[in-house]
Amino acid sequence: MTAIVPILRDALTLPRKPRAEGPRDLVGLTREEMRDALVAAGTPENLARMRVGQIWQWIYHKGARDFDAMSNLSRDYRAQLAGTFAISRPEVVARQVSADGTRKYLLRIDGGSEVEAVYIPETDRGTLCISSQVGCTLTCSFCHTGTQRLVRNLTAGEIVGQILAARDDLAEWGKAPTDKRLISNIVLMGMGEPLYNFEAVRDAMRITMDNEGLSLSRRRITLSTSGVVPEIARVGSEIGCLLAISFHATTDAVRDQLVPINRKWNIAALLDACRAYPRLSNSERITFEYVMLKGINDSDADARRLVKLIAGIPAKINLIPFNPWPGAPYERSDPERIEAFATIVNRAGYASPVRTPRGEDIMAACGQLKSASERARRARAEARPGA
Repeated sequence: MTAIVPILRDALTLPRKPRAEGPRDLVGLTREEMRDALVAAGTPENLARMRVGQIWQWIYHKGARDFDAMSNLSRDYRAQLAGTFAISRPEVVARQVSADGTRKYLLRIDGGSEVEAVYIPETDRGTLCISSQVGCTLTCSFCHTGTQRLVRNLTAGEIVGQILAARDDLAEWGKAPTDKRLISNIVLMGMGEPLYNFEAVRDAMRITMDNEGLSLSRRRITLSTSGVVPEIARVGSEIGCLLAISFHATTDAVRDQLVPINRKWNIAALLDACRAYPRLSNSERITFEYVMLKGINDSDADARRLVKLIAGIPAKINLIPFNPWPGAPYERSDPERIEAFATIVNRAGYASPVRTPRGEDIMAACGQLKSASERARRARAEARPGA
């Protein structure tokens, strides 16, 4: 049974308070940026690097939300910091908990926009799916987020802030890197195209990988792109995480319809970029994500074309049963058809796990909860006198 936390009540009418003219937020700054900010605010240069290390551990290892908690800093210095800087989180507007344990967070960021993050617990891991943009510009026809206009890119602080907010909710602060972690994996598969916001995503993931903070291995972070070909090599060289390709079709004609960015960088160009990926190896395979759409891309011929297309690329194929949303123009492939498709891919030597749908009772596919909040706000506005 779905549990909806009481914070949902009146959440859509909460005030929106942009921080544009307020204290500078330390969350999301690189170490060098934080050092420069501290020096500019009066921290002696010979102490700045040490202070960065202390503050960094408080924010990213211990989960401090204010400077008063930083007990190894003097009271006067804490007061100085509090008068100049902030340590922020996205505001948790709503949290939904699925019967299978999946948690979906609706998060309000600076300026009042909303994004979502989804936590998926499994026996051997806990995966947090985070967003990189408010809305999306790609208009992929099978994706609900693609029906929402792009509002803006998220900052590095807003990206890493989703992790902080989820760790708050899961009470997961202060654990050593060797401890079993509830959030053991991060996937950039939420709202938006990460490679259209590369620098912010890169900086947020470098913070996430920092050994004195969140301390997640680069091999536990997966970035999914729909195919922004010129930026793919930078993922390997500047972030070093695992790469996933939102693929979904085996001909340009079909992919043009499902993933319109294919009209700019077609399948051949995308696969060339995959073959040249700097970290590609048998131990660091590319994941090709393939949503199963009934009668569109799920035939035996599609499966055979798929394995021919990716020949020579160390890869696995993630088969994703389509998760319907209101007004969706597609249906989920039948289980038997998915199994037949997976068998062909498997026999060609590629792992082809079928993703188990999670959180369906709370519509935990990307973009759905955000859409619900927008509809509620619009209905409230239309109900007001003079609207």
